[in-house]
Order: sequence, then C-alpha cells, then structure tokens
Amino acid sequence: MSDSAVISNKLASQKLGKLIWEYSLPAIVGTVVMSLYNIVDRIFIGQGVGAMAISGLALTFPFMNILTAFGMLVGAGAAARISITLGEKDKEKAERILANAFILTFLVSGFAIVLSYIFMGDILRLFGGTDNTVKYAEDYMRIIIPGAILSALSYGFNNIMRASGYPRKAMLTMIICALVNVVLDPIFIFVLDMGIEGAAHATNISYLVGACWVLSHFIKPDTNIRFRRKYFRLRKDIIKSIISIGLSPFSMQVALSFVVVLINIQLIKYGGDLAIGAYGIVNSITTLIVMIIVGLNQGIQPIVGYNYGAKLYDRMFGVLRIAIVVATVVSTIGFLLGMFVPELMVKLFSTDSELVGIAANALRITVVAFPIIGFQIVVSNFFQSIGKAKVSIFLSLTRQFIFLIPALLILPSIFELNGTWAAQPLSDVLATFTSGLTMLIFMKKFKKNFYNNVYR
Repeated sequence: MSDSAVISNKLASQKLGKLIWEYSLPAIVGTVVMSLYNIVDRIFIGQGVGAMAISGLALTFPFMNILTAFGMLVGAGAAARISITLGEKDKEKAERILANAFILTFLVSGFAIVLSYIFMGDILRLFGGTDNTVKYAEDYMRIIIPGAILSALSYGFNNIMRASGYPRKAMLTMIICALVNVVLDPIFIFVLDMGIEGAAHATNISYLVGACWVLSHFIKPDTNIRFRRKYFRLRKDIIKSIISIGLSPFSMQVALSFVVVLINIQLIKYGGDLAIGAYGIVNSITTLIVMIIVGLNQGIQPIVGYNYGAKLYDRMFGVLRIAIVVATVVSTIGFLLGMFVPELMVKLFSTDSELVGIAANALRITVVAFPIIGFQIVVSNFFQSIGKAKVSIFLSLTRQFIFLIPALLILPSIFELNGTWAAQPLSDVLATFTSGLTMLIFMKKFKKNFYNNVYR
C-alpha cells in the first residue's frame, strides 16, 4: 500500500485518541522547541548582556511577528488547503498547491524583507524604542531580517509536511533547528563575545538548517506529495485558495504586532524601559504555554481538514471535543505556574531585582484568565481547519485586537501599569465568550443543513 493510501486510511479510521496523540505530540514538541528559540536567546542575552538588552530585544517581538506573519500567510494557508484536498482524494491538486506555495513564499517574504530594511529604524521607534534600547534592537534585526526567507521556508513547509501526513518528521525538523540554536547561542554570545548579534547569527543558521531539511523531504520520490516541475506555475485560483485561509493567522500576527505598539507606549508611559523588558519576559513565558496549544492545533488540523473533506463529521467533532479538553488542562497548568511561582520563572531571564519584581507582578496578572483561553484558541483554529477563513479571522482577532485595543486604552488610565497588564486577561474573557457563542451558532446551522441533506 502506498504512503498516500496508508495516511488516508489512518486519518479516516484510526481511533481518535491514538490519532490525535500521534499527530499532536510531534507538533507540540515542535512548537515548544520553536518557542525555545526566543526563550534561549532572551536567557543568554539577559544573563550575558544585561537587563537593558532584554528590553531592546523585546522591541523586536512585533517586528519579528510581522515577518513571521508573511510566512504564515503562505505556509498555514497551503497546509490547510492540502489537508482538505487530500481528504477529497485529489493528490494532483495538492501538489499544485505545494509548488505554488514555494514560489509564493519567495515573493511574499522578499517583499517583507525589503520593506523591513528600508523602515527598520522608524519601525523600532514606533514600537517604543528609546535611545537606551533601540541600538540593541537594531543590532539584532539587521541580521535577522534577511533570515526571514529561511524562517518562512522552514516553518511554512514544516506545517505542510505535517499536514501531508508526516508529523514525526515535522517534529524532528524543529528539534534539529532548536539544538543548532542552543549550541550556537552560548558560543557566539560568550565565547566569541558577539553579544546580541551572536544570538541573531545563531538563529539564522538554525533557520537555514531547518529550511534545507524540510525542503529535501518534498524532493524525494517516495513522499505522499512532492515537488513536480510541471506544477511550478502560479495559478490564480490556487493563490486565492492559499491566501484566503492564510489570512487568518496572518491577520492575527499583524494585529498582535500593532497591539504591541500600543502596549509598549503604555509601558514606557507608566513603567519605563524596564517595563518593556518585563513584558518581553512575560511574553516569553506565556507564549511557551500558548504554543503547546498551538502545537495541539497543528496536530489536529490535518485530521479535522481531512475528515471534513471526506464528510466524516462525527470524527471531525470528536477531534474538536478532545482538543478542547486537552487545551483547557494545559492552559490551567499555565495559570497555576504563573500565579503561584512567578518569581522562580522570571529569574531564569534576569537577576536584576527591579526587573524581576516588575515581571513577576505582570505575570501573575496576565495569567488570571488562562484556564479559559485553551477553548478560544482551539475553536478559532477549528474554523481555519475546515476552510471557514472569515470566521477564523474574526475569532483570532477578538483576543489580540478587537477587545484588547479598547482595554489597553481604558484600563491604564485608571490602574496605570497594572491596568496595562490587566488588559490581556479581560480580552481573553470576552474573546472566549464570543468564540463559544459563534460555535453554538455554527453547530445549530450545521445540524440543520446536515438533517436537510440526509432526509430531504
């Protein structure tokens, strides 16, 4: 039996618990390892360069999110489309999507790189940079920006690898990249005394290794789908289908970046440069928890997409139910850690007593609503997985933009620095409520349409 037939049979018939474990565990390992890129950089920079360097590095969060967003626009969209197409038994179309995604990645990432270089200084100032911190951010981004194309190839095609039936190999990609980064970081920062620039070089080299590894997979003739020369021609309908789904994670990343601008403005106003550094630390910790849920979502995405395309709706909803339970457990663990041992976690990044105090207080406030965000993130991803891009975009934006912006404008004026930290949990509560209501409406319409189709 061919790889394609084995994978299709597994997605359509294997016990859901086992299938989710098989696909999600590698994805979770991959996303957690990916988070360690940033965390390792921040730990080494905080311990080896200083507290102000952490603040400078925090300025790069929104900048790097925007660069990542362009890669996700293609990679995430193509992965979801390929899952659905394979569920429809259309392997030829899946390979056309793969080839178009490769070309689009270069075009979209190249556009982002050029704009980023031209406006780098202005963007960093816009994101809250001061004379004390922007020099560190510029040193880092000057090296990171060209690596955006490598990052897009590594992450984007790793998602496609997973979506086409190779979750363990996708996990191995991320592990290899992270190991390269972890090994090179201390060598470049401490041994070669390259400071924050050394961290950037280590990251880019790891992206290069990842891109080479993942692209080599799609060249091999025995893979489920692979590159074929005859399909390397851009097609308007395929581009539109990729972008329509990719717009959801793209919009979320871009919105998050602009929200960080507002957050940094409020942090500078009420807490100064160290408050931005504290935000960088808190963001690293909370992102690690969220990325576990993102990994779960990446794992279930091909399962949901395939069974939706194959019209196996009971399996599709079964996967959703299990994912919500697992995500809730994970987010609750994050809540307990952030609430009861925040100082212990923060001290990994810095021993500066003032920075530790600010960050620990921020972490405790930020995780207040964590027990419910697992549900919100899973539901948003569910709509992306079944191709309902507009719903997914809306739900993605509620947590990081639609509700967060007003909270950031109102709460700091009342509670100052604590108000800035409290904006995120308030947004989490409102976004979760909205996602629940949206899901109820969808289920009602789905059951009605399904009944009419079966019994009419």
